[in-house]
This record gives sequence, structure tokens and C-alpha cells, in this order.
Amino acid sequence: MKWIAATALLASPAAADPFAVVDAARAIFDRVPEVKAIDPAAELPCGAGPQTNDAAFYCTSDKTIYHVAGFPSTPQAGYEMAHLLGHAMQVEHGVADVALREITRRRDEEEALRGMVTRQVDCVAGVFVARAGLEPVDLAQLFEGEPFTHSHWGRSPVNEGPRVSIGVSARQEWFDIGYRARDVAACSVGEMVADLLVAAQKSEATAGQ
Repeated sequence: MKWIAATALLASPAAADPFAVVDAARAIFDRVPEVKAIDPAAELPCGAGPQTNDAAFYCTSDKTIYHVAGFPSTPQAGYEMAHLLGHAMQVEHGVADVALREITRRRDEEEALRGMVTRQVDCVAGVFVARAGLEPVDLAQLFEGEPFTHSHWGRSPVNEGPRVSIGVSARQEWFDIGYRARDVAACSVGEMVADLLVAAQKSEATAGQ
């Protein structure tokens, strides 16, 4: 498999620093995953494959975000890292368990429920990008089409992870909500309330905010 960031457009490097986003997440939450580059000479980690996002993904099995070489310097890297961290915070702090329980119980509403999960992820991503001191993103300029519709998070094999489409405008709307608020309390989306994320935040004294 040839891994390249095929969906990215040339754009300003604004909001491109993924490591500033990781630092921002760590200032707010405990249990932020490790971030590792993929060894191009080794087998892809976490069961990644043809349906996996080609730049970066979050493996819940080993609590690691993996990225390809060159990813940190791409203009979309800040947003992509923030989005993956949003999934990680849902997993680490119980939101993903709530979502899975409801999806399992109400299969006829799975698309709507996963849409709520995804909107919350992009809202949290907006919080992280804002807290990192980076500029807001314009997803229509950064990507050809909707980002993160390939498998990009889950347990191994991540290649079989969820694939969700909610449209670029919905992703942008919720990213902007989080970015403006700078607070995960703004990230309740329907049944996917933000209470567990709010409760998991470090105290201001601990976080140094």
C-alpha cells in the first residue's frame, strides 16, 4: 500500500502545528495518547490497511496516534491531529462507551448517533486548535471533499473502524463552535452530551490555565 496524503490541497500553513495541539490537549486532559511516526520499512501498525486514513489514525488498542512521515509539516496536520485527539478523549473519558451502548441498542438510529459523535469530535478539535493558539481552519480549503470518511480510529484492525460522513459544512460548523468557545462544555450534540468530558478536565490550577 502506498501511503500519501492524497486529499490535501496546497494551503497556508496556518493551524498546521500538530504538536502544539497535542500540548493543548495535555494541558486540559489526562490520558492523552502517545504520538508516533510510522516506520516506512515496517508493517503498518494496528491493522491499518487500504481503507485507513492515509495520513494519521488513532489506535485504541495501544492508545497511540500514528502518522506518516512528513505529516507534521502538512497544512492540514493541526486539524487532523485535533480530530483524532477528540476521538481519544471520547474513548478515554467514557463518551465512546455511551455511544456504543446506544448504537448497539438502536441499530436503526446508528447513522444519526454516529453523526452526533463525529460532530462532538470536531467541536473538541476546535477547542484544542484554539487553545494551541493556532488560527481557525477552513476545511473546504484544506481538503478535496470531506475529511476523515475513511477508517481512522478504533481498536486493531483499525482498517475496519467506523466510517462516517456528515458533510464538510457540519464538520466546519462544530469545529467553529468549539474554536469560539475554547471550552469542551460547548460540545454537547444531541444525546452526546459533554458532561463526561467536562468532568474529566484538569482543574485550572493543575492545567495552568
